[in-house]
Amino acid sequence: MVSRIVIAAPASGSGKTTVATGLMAALRARGHEVAPFKVGPDYIDPGYHGLATGRSGRNLDPVLCGDERIVPLFLHGARGAEVAVVEGVMGLFDGRLGTRGEGSTAHVARLLDAPVVLVIDARHTSRSVGAVALGMARFDERVRVAGVILNQVGSERHAAEARAAVEEVGLPVLGVLPRNLEIEAPSRHLGLVPAAERDDAKIAAMGETVAAHVDLDAILALAHSAPALASSQGQAQEPGGSLAGSQRPTVAVAGGRAFTFRYPETDELLSAAGCNVVEFDPLTDSQLPPGTRGLYLGGGFPEVYAAELAANTPLLSSIREAVLDGVPTVAECAGLLYLCRTLDGVPMAGAIDADAAMGKRLTLGYRTATSEQDTLLGRAGERVTGHEFHRTQLLNAPTGAPAWLLPHPDGVATRTLHASYLHVHWAGHPQLAERFAEAVRA
Repeated sequence: MVSRIVIAAPASGSGKTTVATGLMAALRARGHEVAPFKVGPDYIDPGYHGLATGRSGRNLDPVLCGDERIVPLFLHGARGAEVAVVEGVMGLFDGRLGTRGEGSTAHVARLLDAPVVLVIDARHTSRSVGAVALGMARFDERVRVAGVILNQVGSERHAAEARAAVEEVGLPVLGVLPRNLEIEAPSRHLGLVPAAERDDAKIAAMGETVAAHVDLDAILALAHSAPALASSQGQAQEPGGSLAGSQRPTVAVAGGRAFTFRYPETDELLSAAGCNVVEFDPLTDSQLPPGTRGLYLGGGFPEVYAAELAANTPLLSSIREAVLDGVPTVAECAGLLYLCRTLDGVPMAGAIDADAAMGKRLTLGYRTATSEQDTLLGRAGERVTGHEFHRTQLLNAPTGAPAWLLPHPDGVATRTLHASYLHVHWAGHPQLAERFAEAVRA
């Protein structure tokens, strides 16, 4: 049985990430093995969770993976842990528009049968927090709101008034956090600054603050109250495959500060399919890993590091040659930009006949994508669900068939290349990982 708690809020910007990450760090500092999770498609928060717990931060997204896979993915990610902390997304009941909350924190809390703790930002209110807490607790009786953490409280009198209002409606106050902007995670154009660029001392400070102001024993008691989970689908397959190490073809996976976005299950599925997954850093490595037979370029911030990426000309040449020579290559969002001729006028790999630049608008949301023809990943007429999250745009359409129809053409694809803005969680579409692995093995 895995003890578990969901950290939610009435709205974005309430302090979920700070509280959830701090709670993970505080419990770990107490000696607990903590499994971290994030509701939704976001890649950045799980990076903070990983620093706080020493384990891979994982996503739970019913839209990308299906309801039936949430419990198996949770049990797989929580293996060996004493307690799991799940950070929510947006407001508690906010999900995919037009679906009555599909993919919301409440949706995942129901699937996991987990108690919910609300983080309420009290900066601009006092007694009204009681009404907010009561409304959130009663909105959907299938969701068990079990307690409240008051955040951004300005004084003892403020705390007393807000606490009394919450307790008056029958909910316990599990913690009161004072205003302390020094522990908040900074933001940039795509949300929070990735954990790869942060100082670990900030994560420790989050943990110390939560430990000092939140009743950790009460949180653990709520987590322990969650009933046992049954999964008819079983847990996710262990990575490893059947091939010996010397027989496993190498898939080079981009990492480092410029490529921080990918789901842990991507590596695990490729490993389970018989590949040897090796990470490289496009900012510092001058060549691809020895024996590379497949290339995976995930998401990240190449626009922030464009000059440094361009300066690494030996690696750019190596990647361009690999793609043009037919080495099976998957490039998602940042990877697509990296393979273009230029990004904001700065030279990139030039493996794709297109240019990219920062735009004025953020493109964000779930997409149903269709494959126009057979490609490295897709099959003609096949549909998958993915997520777009970028502020860049292609200035000219690349030569070749699109990777996906969204319904507009997105990216470019061939039998050996699949480059697109769309992020796809391969645990929700494991056939994509298997096809890529088959191409690598061939």
